[in-house]
Amino acid sequence: MRSLMLLAAAVGCAADPNIWPLPRQYTNGTVTVTVDPGLSFTGTQSADLTMAYGRYKEQLFPHTGAQAGSLKSCQVTVADGSAKLVLGADESYTLDVSATGCKITAKTQFGAYHAMETLSQLVVFNFDSDAYVVKDTPWSITDSPRFEHREVLLDTSRHFQPIASLKNIITSFTYAKINTVHWHIVDEQSFPYGSPTYPKLAKMGAYSNFERFTQQDVKDVVEYARQRGVRVVVEIDTPGHAASWCKGHPEICPSPTCLMPLNPATNATFDLIKGLFKDVQDATIDGIFHIGGDEVNTGCWTKSSSISAWLQQHNMTADQGYEYFVGRVTDIVLDLGMIPTAWDDLWTHFGTNLNKKTIIHQWHGGTIAKNATAAGYRVVWSSEPTWYLDHLQYTWQVLYQGDPCVGLTDAECSLVIGGGGEMWG
Repeated sequence: MRSLMLLAAAVGCAADPNIWPLPRQYTNGTVTVTVDPGLSFTGTQSADLTMAYGRYKEQLFPHTGAQAGSLKSCQVTVADGSAKLVLGADESYTLDVSATGCKITAKTQFGAYHAMETLSQLVVFNFDSDAYVVKDTPWSITDSPRFEHREVLLDTSRHFQPIASLKNIITSFTYAKINTVHWHIVDEQSFPYGSPTYPKLAKMGAYSNFERFTQQDVKDVVEYARQRGVRVVVEIDTPGHAASWCKGHPEICPSPTCLMPLNPATNATFDLIKGLFKDVQDATIDGIFHIGGDEVNTGCWTKSSSISAWLQQHNMTADQGYEYFVGRVTDIVLDLGMIPTAWDDLWTHFGTNLNKKTIIHQWHGGTIAKNATAAGYRVVWSSEPTWYLDHLQYTWQVLYQGDPCVGLTDAECSLVIGGGGEMWG
């Protein structure tokens, strides 16, 4: 994947450097400098940076027996080498490479990671001379992301991914400076997440006893990602996409033959959701929680005599019951001290009735991002079909040309925290 990303950068424009994504600002010269395979990173030290120095030395120099080079060290200066990984963490950096040295400056270790990634893309192996080189020095690069949230969705419900696979994918994200895993961990097809509070969800709802994640597995993935500057935002979709829940807890579903949306007429549903969300919070470190909310067909509610009676008793239509459900789930997330994100179906249904803290995740086209930001809501942009990665008919060029802020004012664009590609199935 790394080579494909760099090839994409190269194909984009012959005059551009092979750096992915293209830095905000850069200048370069015409001199080729050899790099010593024993290159050391000196300067700021922290536990996170020490691990990063080791990773990038392996990434920089994959071939053994290379010739010695003139560039033997890179000076790293980081203001805070142990910064907390949160939405909006500073990822800016500068990188200077010349015949006389290499210098990285960053405000946090996350910016330093990006600088080392950029350096690894500048260093190439010359098979004719058996030497590592950086062409076109001196390089002076100043870079920072346009958007603070840059995600790829991983769906481990429809297609289970073992921990080793998830880690490999996360590693590949760093090559393109993607900083967020949107972990769609469960869905109607299977429930692989092993909730300590509600173990029957995975015991009964997973594809098999071998296709499950323990609480420690999730913590392990989160920490692996954190060490690479990648946030993990977990999605537990409610009230739809939840048929797999019913195998372990049928009491929260409309009926044995009509499984979803989850039953809004019993507090047992919301008690389970609260305990489940708390378990996820205990395994993760991010302040954002994705509650899903999409593609809700309330037909099972109207077919259930008990739910229909409950709706009537509370003077609600089925759609108002949907709004009630979303409101309670939103309050659960807020009470846990997290920020809810939800698919744009909620915006389409309920508009400004949604809690203002809710982040709207646009997946339909049209003017949703425009309307939501105009009303003061933050937005994540993943418009189907071009940013749905399972739509294989779209080339990387089409995906790369997508812009979340087309048609938005500067003030509206400032509320678009970012976007990403969604890899379903």
